[in-house]
Amino acid sequence: LVSVPTCCSARYNLALLACFGFFLLYALRVNLSVALVDMVEPNTSLAKNVTSNVCPEHSSSTNVPRNTSGVKYSWDADTQGWILGSFFYGYIITQIPGGYLASKIGGKLLLGFGIFGTSVFTLLTPLAANLGVGYLIAVRALEGLGEGVTFPAMHSMWSSWAPPMERSKLLSISYAGAQLGTVVSLPLSGLICYYMNWVYVFYIFGALGVLWWFFWMCLVSDTPETHRSISHAEREYILSSLKDQLSTQKSVPWRPMLESLPLWAIVVAHFSYNWTFYTLLTLLPTYMKEILRFDAQENGFLSALPYFGCWLCIILSGQIADYLREEQNFSTVCVRKCFTLIGMIGPAVFLVAAGFIGCDYALAVAFVTISTTLGGFCTSGYSINHLDIAPSYAGILLGITNSFATIPGMVGPVIAKNLTHNNTVGEWQMVFYIAASINLFGAIFFALFASGEVQDWAVNGYHLHRN
Repeated sequence: LVSVPTCCSARYNLALLACFGFFLLYALRVNLSVALVDMVEPNTSLAKNVTSNVCPEHSSSTNVPRNTSGVKYSWDADTQGWILGSFFYGYIITQIPGGYLASKIGGKLLLGFGIFGTSVFTLLTPLAANLGVGYLIAVRALEGLGEGVTFPAMHSMWSSWAPPMERSKLLSISYAGAQLGTVVSLPLSGLICYYMNWVYVFYIFGALGVLWWFFWMCLVSDTPETHRSISHAEREYILSSLKDQLSTQKSVPWRPMLESLPLWAIVVAHFSYNWTFYTLLTLLPTYMKEILRFDAQENGFLSALPYFGCWLCIILSGQIADYLREEQNFSTVCVRKCFTLIGMIGPAVFLVAAGFIGCDYALAVAFVTISTTLGGFCTSGYSINHLDIAPSYAGILLGITNSFATIPGMVGPVIAKNLTHNNTVGEWQMVFYIAASINLFGAIFFALFASGEVQDWAVNGYHLHRN
């Protein structure tokens, strides 16, 4: 196999456009948690007397006149919880249908319209909030429906586009956009709220999403065969590298798929990783404000720091993973298991440590940042293992594992909120302990049962030698 230059190649263009797509998806997903602080009347959010008295207040000297023209709503803490959680109720519904549809109509349209739909509903968010909390929850759930198809659709596209030895590189570039979206939109949403008005948070990101959609529809195609400007050499290179890996049968082998232990290894790892990820994503700003006591302006940038580390780690570990497989002849399964162990045990250790350092907030931020950064190794671990075990059904497999992995987004923050009623350090340590032990379990389960080979049921001949 002759390798084809990567610069300006169709497959790397796809990875970059996908990276921008996932950047916008996560920006559209997390902007509400920042804007919500500004949408709610100050006295209806957490009662002030609950703020922990363990740590001293950080006084900050910046007194910029703050824009207060945005409408305020009197939603209590429970209502806010429902508003933040509603996204996941839509998100979980379209995971498996998304994977199935992508295998039928192709990932391009599905991913394109998933992001387009999410952007349109984001543009409607201020209107929905004005109409009432029920409308806002409905719009967020609809955004979740739109985003639910995106990861399975992308996995499905990569099953036709990514040569096996470049999988870690290409997938880590495209999915790293999600972390970058978190990095940029957390502080940026904070600044927009501060200097403008919270409605612009939704208008700006929503408009960017619609703009991205035009580029995506014009420049991308579902398979190398149908791409308009791909070079002959690159097309041949991709097709020949995948020729023994894809199945041509039209029916999905549901039963052997669901009985496959390597698939359940990914499910358990994915669930465990997301428990920590979502708990931090939704509650880190609260922890910083209520326990470590620093103000919102510092908070946006400090909340974004861990995801910046994670973004760097995803990009680098993707390069390292393929280098180990191609140049050092490490087996795929060995690389996937090692990266998953680093990416799950590392975060667990530092997360627990973060609960024990008292008011040293520089150290707290450092530990949480290291914890989230090391999690980036998982992208080249369990996260793309679907493509190793069943490239033809990668979208459907991701739909299955992501359905389970969305449950922590719905349950984790609720449990954490219930455990931290008095906002004591001890209560938060409990939250960190639970997350760390779930992570540890997931890492060990994956290390025991994962596989790096294409499974029998995922290749054509499967039904032949069964009958």
